[in-house]
Amino acid sequence: MSHPDPYGSTEPRGWDRSAPALPWPETGLEPGPWRRPAPGPDAFPDAEAYAGPVTDAYPLDQRHHDAPWPPDGAPAAPPGRRDEPGDRGPAGDDRPDDDYPTAQIAPVRDEFTVRDDPAVRAEPAPEPPAGRRSKGRRRASADRPPTTAPPASRAGRNLPAAIGVGAALGAAIVVPLFFFLPAFLAVLAAAVAIGIWEMARAVRRSGAHPPLVPLVAGGVIMVGLAWFAGPDALCLGLLVTVLGTMIWRLGDGPGNYQRDLTAATLIAVYVPFLAGFAALLAAAPDDGHLRVLVTLVAVVLSDTGGYAAGVAFGKRPMAPKISPKKSWEGFAGSVAAAAAGSALLLWLLFDVAPWWGALFGMAMSCAAVLGDLAESMIKRDLGVKDMSNLLPGHGGLMDRLDSILFAVPTAYLLLAVFVPVVS
Repeated sequence: MSHPDPYGSTEPRGWDRSAPALPWPETGLEPGPWRRPAPGPDAFPDAEAYAGPVTDAYPLDQRHHDAPWPPDGAPAAPPGRRDEPGDRGPAGDDRPDDDYPTAQIAPVRDEFTVRDDPAVRAEPAPEPPAGRRSKGRRRASADRPPTTAPPASRAGRNLPAAIGVGAALGAAIVVPLFFFLPAFLAVLAAAVAIGIWEMARAVRRSGAHPPLVPLVAGGVIMVGLAWFAGPDALCLGLLVTVLGTMIWRLGDGPGNYQRDLTAATLIAVYVPFLAGFAALLAAAPDDGHLRVLVTLVAVVLSDTGGYAAGVAFGKRPMAPKISPKKSWEGFAGSVAAAAAGSALLLWLLFDVAPWWGALFGMAMSCAAVLGDLAESMIKRDLGVKDMSNLLPGHGGLMDRLDSILFAVPTAYLLLAVFVPVVS
């Protein structure tokens, strides 16, 4: 069954109808491998309509998009019918560009277009949106050279910052020690309070929550008792601090009570009790400031000698699972430097025989290294690198007091034998 013509013609469509003449006959074209030849008289009944020469409205030497549209003589679109987007041309379509969804899309430029078109290459690069710069490495220029991180030293610390901070801490201790001794007590109490805070903050990583208020208050009281009343009062202050911590912790309930109390007891013994021996050294009549001085000098010589020997000769690790950077060569340097310096200093200040001074220095070096290893073990168990970041190049204050805390009880006992206190 034939279908009616959609453009109004009622003639049936089929091979039995004659083909209408084209408005623009294609003439002047030779049949090629890609063009079907003109049908002969045997193919269609009205073969005479195709017998003439075939011409093309578009010459072969002209691209079809350069030809006018529609060609001359072509009928316009039927009334009521609008051209499709694919039928748009430079003429014959008066719709605005907004009617086409793809009219506002920027053309895609490949690498060949950018390379071959001077106008495209001359276009400025789009500016990034204002606001915070996205993460990544900034682009260096002549005005802004690339930033480079300062190389870390072999010891793993910022050496200039460490020397500057160490000198400032030494001045904060030595100046009041020689010019106004009660100010040294205030400095010692402040250091104890900061050390307790750092330790309580660090042990919270393990889940323990020791009460901070009774620990800080008890630590400051312990230092004062050692200063004014001696070693017996220091031990009494430790007992009072632990009992006060137990009572304070009861207010938070029984949950994890034993763990919190164990952490609080460790902090009370490790920081204020050991630091109280520095108050005992300074409270000695007539030469208390000298006792503190020889103790600090021995610890500084031990650290400096160990650092220098470890950097220069360190090969065999001393305790790789606790502190991988410590070596036996560094330990030997610590002992040698502390022994030599203490022998000279005790002979000059207290008229002690050099071999006794060397023994004092060796004991101080061993105590300082043990204190450093003890805190390294605590930090490794807690999973922290430094107790805090208060001191550039050093970490926290406890990272500097670790050697001194173990050294001051040793110095107090040895100096009580070598240099008896004159009451």
